[in-house]
Amino acid sequence: MRPLSRLAAARIAAETLVASGRIPGVVVAVALGNQKPDVFAVGTDANGRPLVADDLFPVASITKLATALTVLRLVDRGLIELDDPVDRFLKRAEPHPGVTIRRLLCHTAGFAIDLHASDAPYAPGLTWEDLARACLHAKLHHPPGSKVLYSNVGYGLLALVVEARTGARFGDMLHDLVLTPLGIEGYLGVEPPRLPARIADVRDRHRATPLEPFNSSFWRSLALPWAGLVTTAAGALALVRAFCGHPPGFLSPPLRAAAIANQTNDLPGGFIEPLRWNPCPWGLGPEVRGVKEPHWLPAAVGADSFGHTGASGCLAWAAPGTGVAWAILGARTADNGWLLRHSGAISAAIYGVEG
Repeated sequence: MRPLSRLAAARIAAETLVASGRIPGVVVAVALGNQKPDVFAVGTDANGRPLVADDLFPVASITKLATALTVLRLVDRGLIELDDPVDRFLKRAEPHPGVTIRRLLCHTAGFAIDLHASDAPYAPGLTWEDLARACLHAKLHHPPGSKVLYSNVGYGLLALVVEARTGARFGDMLHDLVLTPLGIEGYLGVEPPRLPARIADVRDRHRATPLEPFNSSFWRSLALPWAGLVTTAAGALALVRAFCGHPPGFLSPPLRAAAIANQTNDLPGGFIEPLRWNPCPWGLGPEVRGVKEPHWLPAAVGADSFGHTGASGCLAWAAPGTGVAWAILGARTADNGWLLRHSGAISAAIYGVEG
């Protein structure tokens, strides 16, 4: 009996997950080497609409891969250096020479996970400009280079550096430097031409209101450089594949190699419990798997595998040892634990079954 292909095994794992009731539906994209990706959809979105392969999703923090690529392309052009202090480009309320581009990219700059609610109240009228000012006034949570603390604030500052160096809005530069050359259908701060898949289980006080995170046009209008991208499974896959060298020349080889290597000097840290690790490896944008436990990816994918997850219920990952890369976009937030506890079955099928 012939073994199942990676794609067939992944589809079975996805169908099993949807049948369990843990998520309404999922779209999965898989690519091996430089081959054209395969994409399939199983189940529905939160409204019960059957998902299709080219559905748009809010991909939450997978956005950080796109933001990191925007910054890295400016590094390749000589407009920024990785060890430049951010204060060289931005006038911040609390300057500190230890806050560098490299440390912002790998979450060791010392900022808190997010802005305080009072810094830029989430309410009608909020704009990216308001959020940008709040990022400029953010205080350090701990000294730079002392631990890993995943930070949206840091990626807000990176977006402001891009704006300072190019004189253009960050969303426009992300489109021009990343989305267009990678052939990605994606939208940041621009309402997409078709409604994205609706995400279930949004646990927020604005749930079922016009301000609901992930699902509202208001949320999409904020152009969050740490979470606001709307794209397809193929688009999320293209972002992580750019760090694998697809297409060739998108990033210079030395910079690309640095981007997927551990940049944290084995500092401890991470997110919130239980997602804190010692050590906590991270690259210049992508998370590096290392030996972290618990984790979204099974250990078998390799310590050198890398990618990103999103709180809307998605991940994009690559295992350089086998040349396999994949994206999983689910129609339920990660809050109920499905991404951490159950998406690994799909990843294991993609990684571990020979086609």
